[in-house]
Amino acid sequence: MSAMKRIQELLSAFSSGDDGRAEAAVPTLVAHGSQAFPGLEVLLSSSNGDARWWAVRTLAEIPDPQTPLLLIRALSDQEAAVRQCAALALRKRPNARAVPALISALNDPDHLCASLSADALEAIGSEAVPALLEVMQKGSPSSRLEAVRALAMIGDQRSIPVLFAALEGDSALMEYWANEGLERMGVGWMFFKP
Repeated sequence: MSAMKRIQELLSAFSSGDDGRAEAAVPTLVAHGSQAFPGLEVLLSSSNGDARWWAVRTLAEIPDPQTPLLLIRALSDQEAAVRQCAALALRKRPNARAVPALISALNDPDHLCASLSADALEAIGSEAVPALLEVMQKGSPSSRLEAVRALAMIGDQRSIPVLFAALEGDSALMEYWANEGLERMGVGWMFFKP
């Protein structure tokens, strides 16, 4: 059996409704690497949400430079579970090209997707800081909360003024994460006048 035919056979498991069969297909597809991309890319446009989820789940395991581009595309899927899977995959495979899409996802109506997107931005690290700082200035309250958490965990010195400003707000969670970030950087309360 040719490799392409075998890949198609494995990909058909993703639309079967049988999670055990689909999970069993993942390692073999991952072993095919970028050869599986054409079929996985087709599945990302499928009307079957399960097939799209399994495609993203498989892509998360393939270490290829094209992988983040496909995962970024999945961040705008109509189903929250697919978006969540894409954000989690980008956490596992951080890539600066994903920053704009992940920043947008901080406003996702699904809280878990927004939180996982913040985790992925944290994994990207200092390259995500300018965009996160902009969210802190102009973002919605929910996106600002995810941004302050990511900034706190990244620990980049450029975020110090924004974290201090977040301490003055009326959100206990914003204050918690701002304080956590400042303490992690060794800044804490030492610059406040009594």
